[in-house]
Amino acid sequence: MNTPIYNAIIQHNKKHRSAFHMPAHKGAADCLAPLGDALKLDMTEIPDTGSLFDGEGATAEAERLAAELFGTAGSFMSAGGCTLCIQAMLRLALPRGGKIICGRVIHRAAINAMALLDIAPVWVMPDNSAGPEFAGRITADAVAEMLEQNPDAKAVYITTPDYFGVMSDVAAISAKAKKYDVPVIVDNAHGAHLQFLDPSFSPLARGAAMSADSAHKTLPVLTGGAWLNIADKQYLPGVRAAMALFGSTSPSYLIMLSLDLCRAWLMESGTDAMTRLAVKTDHIKKIMREKGFVLPPGECDPLRLAFNTAAVGLSGDKAGQILRENNIEPEYAGREGVILIPSPFNTYIDFERLECALETMAASFVVVDKDLVTETPGAEQPNVELTPRQALLAEKVTVLVAESVGKIACKAVCPCPPAIPIVMPGEVITAQAATLLLAHGFSNINVVK
Repeated sequence: MNTPIYNAIIQHNKKHRSAFHMPAHKGAADCLAPLGDALKLDMTEIPDTGSLFDGEGATAEAERLAAELFGTAGSFMSAGGCTLCIQAMLRLALPRGGKIICGRVIHRAAINAMALLDIAPVWVMPDNSAGPEFAGRITADAVAEMLEQNPDAKAVYITTPDYFGVMSDVAAISAKAKKYDVPVIVDNAHGAHLQFLDPSFSPLARGAAMSADSAHKTLPVLTGGAWLNIADKQYLPGVRAAMALFGSTSPSYLIMLSLDLCRAWLMESGTDAMTRLAVKTDHIKKIMREKGFVLPPGECDPLRLAFNTAAVGLSGDKAGQILRENNIEPEYAGREGVILIPSPFNTYIDFERLECALETMAASFVVVDKDLVTETPGAEQPNVELTPRQALLAEKVTVLVAESVGKIACKAVCPCPPAIPIVMPGEVITAQAATLLLAHGFSNINVVK
């Protein structure tokens, strides 16, 4: 395999130079012995290994190969997770702040970045196409309506797929945005694998200008590894400066190494591995539907296993207990449902255990208590009094949620799932929002003083 970062580190280590540079463990600290060979691969930016944000050496070659893999104008590594990619993406699209048309299904990292960059989101609420149990989709018509009402908007920002695997129509949204001459940028944190399915669901192939791909969620990459993928060449000159603005000056070489090794694996085996996994997950989904589990309808990530249990009278907490009794640790299990993230590295035994757990869950179904099934929060347009930046940086006080109605929130409160913020910084807290906050277990909230 052609793995520039790994090759550079190995070649450097063969020189047996005395290391009077970071990291301090020198590849030999006894207290880190449990890390094994990883210790010798944990490197810093020296001439032999390249410099990430300067675009030099082995790291630059690894990114060139990643762009070749993804078919992009440029692909850039992040050792700071998808958060760094989102921050850089927003900086590139709105370098001097301004308005952005933004789907309400959004990660709080994006909200914090908007506050820092003085970006004002204009919200597009999700529709109900995924049913009341799941977050909905952001539609092209809703985006177009907001673009028509806000001709000064600089970009469109959407999250797809969401935590449940529900996917919005990037192609249709991009076509609408093109008429207003604004780019579509995508939080594709849960979809780094989508390009390697048949058909491909890559946001860039469907018209997006940029996407932030959290590789470690669905691909064999160490936690914190992500790619910023760019289709529109106009953004390339500013990429490294945008990432350096938010990124650590000491990026983890272990994480970057894992991205490079994963890239080489994807080039050789990625499509075949994802195709085989899709067959397995499709089989599991058929079992779920046959047994009465509620899955989100419409276009969804073929590899995401997300299902509602409250609709069939089983709490998510109980479903999680059953999974753990079958020796399975889920991504999420609570309230109304379960989310499982399989990968090509789950074994036959893993899926066998899952089928057994589903059998037990189905046997536990009871008459549905409608009170268990809650509406998706965030359906109402918020009353915005301050920009996210003004609210986030304002002097704050902590109040009881029960006494917060009418006050202005100074940070995002986003239960996950459904990963739809109930309130955002700068928004007036409504009675509905307070009720939802209490239902999700929030007793206190920070508000503008």
